Amino acid sequence: FGAPPPPPPPGAYPGQPPPPPGAPQPPPPPGAPEHAGLDAMASAELSAADRTRVAFARLDAACVSDPAANFVLLPESHEARAAVAEIVAAAIAADAVVASAREVFQRSYEPPLSVETGQRLNAHTVTSRRLRRTAHAAALAALCRRSRAAASEVSVWVTSASDDRALDKAWIESLVRAGVFSEASGGLSALDDHLSQIIADTSNAARAALATACGAYLAQHCVLVEPCVAHEELRATLDALAAAAPRDSSPVGLARLVERARAAGEKKDPSNASLSSPGQNAGRDASTDPPGLRETVAKLFDEWARVADLPAGDAAIETFLVGLANSELLQNDEQQERFLRILVELAVTHCLGSESAKGGAGAGAGAKAPDGTSLPPLSFVAVDAFTRLVSSLCRRGEDKPLDTRLVLLSRALVAVARTATRDVDERGAAFNPRPYHRALVGLMSEMHAPDTALDASHPHVLSAFAGALLAMRPNRIPGFAFAWLELVSHRCFLPRLLLDHDRQGWPLLRRLLVAALTFLEPFLRQSALTETVRLLYRGTLRLLLVLLHDFPEFLCDHHFDLCDVIPPNCIQMRNLVLSAFPRNMRLPDPFTPNLKVDLLPEISLLPRVISGAECALQLRAPKLRNELDTFLDSRTPSIDVFVENLRERVTLDPRTAAARGASYDAPLVNAVVLRCGARGVAAAAAARKGDPKAGGKNPMSNTAPMEVFQKLATDLDPEGRYVFLNAIANQLRFPNSHTHYFSCVLLYLFAECNSEAVREQITRVLLERLIVNRPHPWGLLITFIELIKNPRYAFWDRAFTRCAPDIERLFESVARSCIAPTKPEEDGTVV
Repeated sequence: FGAPPPPPPPGAYPGQPPPPPGAPQPPPPPGAPEHAGLDAMASAELSAADRTRVAFARLDAACVSDPAANFVLLPESHEARAAVAEIVAAAIAADAVVASAREVFQRSYEPPLSVETGQRLNAHTVTSRRLRRTAHAAALAALCRRSRAAASEVSVWVTSASDDRALDKAWIESLVRAGVFSEASGGLSALDDHLSQIIADTSNAARAALATACGAYLAQHCVLVEPCVAHEELRATLDALAAAAPRDSSPVGLARLVERARAAGEKKDPSNASLSSPGQNAGRDASTDPPGLRETVAKLFDEWARVADLPAGDAAIETFLVGLANSELLQNDEQQERFLRILVELAVTHCLGSESAKGGAGAGAGAKAPDGTSLPPLSFVAVDAFTRLVSSLCRRGEDKPLDTRLVLLSRALVAVARTATRDVDERGAAFNPRPYHRALVGLMSEMHAPDTALDASHPHVLSAFAGALLAMRPNRIPGFAFAWLELVSHRCFLPRLLLDHDRQGWPLLRRLLVAALTFLEPFLRQSALTETVRLLYRGTLRLLLVLLHDFPEFLCDHHFDLCDVIPPNCIQMRNLVLSAFPRNMRLPDPFTPNLKVDLLPEISLLPRVISGAECALQLRAPKLRNELDTFLDSRTPSIDVFVENLRERVTLDPRTAAARGASYDAPLVNAVVLRCGARGVAAAAAARKGDPKAGGKNPMSNTAPMEVFQKLATDLDPEGRYVFLNAIANQLRFPNSHTHYFSCVLLYLFAECNSEAVREQITRVLLERLIVNRPHPWGLLITFIELIKNPRYAFWDRAFTRCAPDIERLFESVARSCIAPTKPEEDGTVV
């Protein structure tokens, strides 16, 4: 990062006490009021109504000045907190808590005043302003805690309002999280019944859709992502959502969301497994922090920022770390989680708060966005101090055992990931990924430096970083996608995953690549390539190219999982994955005249496929796997019955098909084809060894796998057949037994099938993979060359090769390239 920035002045961190007497005072932030609050005399002279009116004006000003902030995360000295406290105090003094609660409730639905014009903003921006929403929810919760009558009234107002704004999902979530629906108001039962009734009422489809979206949002964010209620408290809503899931207007995946929410109390959600640790849920929510904890952490953080830049080995650094390690802040799991979460929040708030500052230490001027535009300068002083503090604590081997230090690092990464996910949920398109990117890059760099106590050579360190990246995957935080891809390919992370610990990091990298491709898949499938998506696609393609050049064995082992998530129209990307071959293998030239593929020594070797035929179906459809194995062993039931059942299994229901833009489950078809092929390879190997049970001389004919392939090729419609043939072509790779077998399958289908449409589609699948830029898989080349050169297949006599002059010229051009190439295509270069 260059020279470390100088430490911040006292009072730089949110929530930090003011500097000592006599020290120079920092200038007030832009737009801040001249006084932190009303003095006692002024408060005494004002009536309760005037105090309330002035407090609301102060709250509006604070909310407009920092609309994206979260009230719960504000420091105690923030103007919004003072305004809310004044509203509550004025209500108590006038014995008008219910009236004040009514005014807060009504104002929460009113557009705020614009500071520039003095006019009210558009109504649709009311709940989109995070600080205004969370501050009003906090004020209501504080008033409800002081009056049972107010708590009951607020519950009635929420559940009886006919205005559609009362079903705003973000507003309802803020009320629930603030504690408005407390025991005094009857808990969440009233809201639960209210939402379930509206969801079930199909007479008002628009209102039912709003309630469905609100209920799903509560299940996602309040039960799963950042739990603040138990799923039993939303039982009626979850039941209503489950009943509404089959509706066309319901969100896709609603039934699955309900299942996950119901199971939340029994076991952890697998998609958030990296964010959880056994028995550690207490320190996640800032609303449960003990009073004064945030100020204590901020004071320690400021002290660390002053000593962190001292020369290495300075006694002040060691004294600070010893004192912190022995303090109550790190003595138990809950305290550690709270401490690290508050540190991340302070660092991120300080960083984002510096965006409007003019320059400053460590401002990071000159940063560029992916499209080349300049980004506003940010101060990363606090973020860098956080990374140095975490790495220093993790490397104090003399104080803590290794497991304890690994847990501390994991919790720090979890704190970064949780803060980022909560931030993007609240800010939406205004989410800024730069503080989180800086924090993760800093931790990667700090832990990459060799150290006898702990460094990135430890496999659990890599697992912790991979877990944090999976939790912050692009599907979860789209605004973090570019930073995420840079972190995955970082020099301190990617080489370690691939080289260290005898390939133990390969499954983690596979999951990360699958996450990247899963995010890109809808855009690529629909060819919705905006400039942003195009840049992200190019970055992913370059990462795959690096793997092809330096670590081809990784692509060889995991080609099956990667091809499952690459859209069918991304032909060059799929070719790039399938072109990988082991570095210790020298590919035979596919253009060698009279090349005898079946005599190559490598052609009898089984390829290494990590998620292969044995486990692919077991994971996706275990019942179908058993039925397939039964048919391949005994050919029962009949082929017609079995294939008809198989076709139903791989066909998606209309709603899922509309969401995916395809009628067939391509990953399931890929798994079926690979399973059949693996059984066919085993049968062919047994035949070569002279096993009398293996069949006749021709290993392809009269076998159960080939019978399944032939029946699928003839019975599937054109779309299903295209998916099926692509699944076969995905196994045409470097010389091995699978490549040889599936090459023979395609040629056998072309020769023996009686349908010209099947032959034309086989040609299309092969040809479209050849006419794109290099690299081209070796197995694809030898299959197509055999098809056009061997007179047995009579390829040039087929009518589709001469159906149009352009098509005829295309075939002639490809044939010339395949039969008499100018250069061998073994270099794997993308043009």
